[in-house]
Amino acid sequence: MSVTATPAIDGWFTTGPEPALVGSRCATCTTVYFPPAGGFCRNPACSGEEFERVELSRRGTVWSYTDAQYQPPAPYVPAADPYVPFALAAVSLPEGLTVLGQVAEGYGVGDLRVGAEVELVVETLYTDETGERSIWRWKPVVEMGEEADQ
Repeated sequence: MSVTATPAIDGWFTTGPEPALVGSRCATCTTVYFPPAGGFCRNPACSGEEFERVELSRRGTVWSYTDAQYQPPAPYVPAADPYVPFALAAVSLPEGLTVLGQVAEGYGVGDLRVGAEVELVVETLYTDETGERSIWRWKPVVEMGEEADQ
């Protein structure tokens, strides 16, 4: 068995020391989308059909958050058995998008507040017989002078 980290969703984010979500920008109206768009522009005022790949900002602010106390239905793959609840954050990015994602390992709703800054990280979502599957998550940014609960 080869153990390699592979994105759970191909083409939606980059990995490495400074990961980023990958979106697309309409060449006609410059509207930015995530997940990446194709085919036609989702802006009803635009008839564009060409897009360029664009890496989105790595930092944003928490727009809203909640916790997933109940296991989501398939095709969700739980990371542990029994199921362990996790936090979700809707994050507003400077590009004008709000992107939903899990909160980084070790953080929960008690670590979040609306308007707080978070940054994108890539962590293991689950492991199967072919290796690790990674996904983006939002990690609270701790400013100098603030104490982390970690």
